[in-house]
Amino acid sequence: MKLVKFKINAKSESPTRTVVKARDFSMIIDEPKHLGGKDTGANPVEFLLGALSGCLNVVGHMVAKEMGFDFHGMEIDIEGGMNPLKFMGKSSKERTGYQYIDVKIRPNTEMDEETLVKWAKAVEERCPVSDNIGNATPITINLSKK
Repeated sequence: MKLVKFKINAKSESPTRTVVKARDFSMIIDEPKHLGGKDTGANPVEFLLGALSGCLNVVGHMVAKEMGFDFHGMEIDIEGGMNPLKFMGKSSKERTGYQYIDVKIRPNTEMDEETLVKWAKAVEERCPVSDNIGNATPITINLSKK
């Protein structure tokens, strides 16, 4: 099957603020004030958790429909923990990304526990963002001067 491609364009507006264009949408990425930003948008690692929640939502609804049960949405809480030392250039011992991500989903449905467990397993297996976070994806960074 042919790959479906997604693209963004990002422009740095300051050392902490980035404006990202995705199709006809703009997202502002910034750091909170305690990390040197002006707090005008979520920071990159918060956007990553947000992307995970959005993907779980889409896949969750799709799987519920395929399984044939009434599904009225869900609430999702996600927390991730990371050590900022490597990011700040103070250590190279630990990885710089999330060391854990804890997802709590509260589905709004009347389905029994056994069905929900099957649903949750399918959602986790089929979520592209979860797959990208959980598995290594090759990244190539190319440089070119303006």
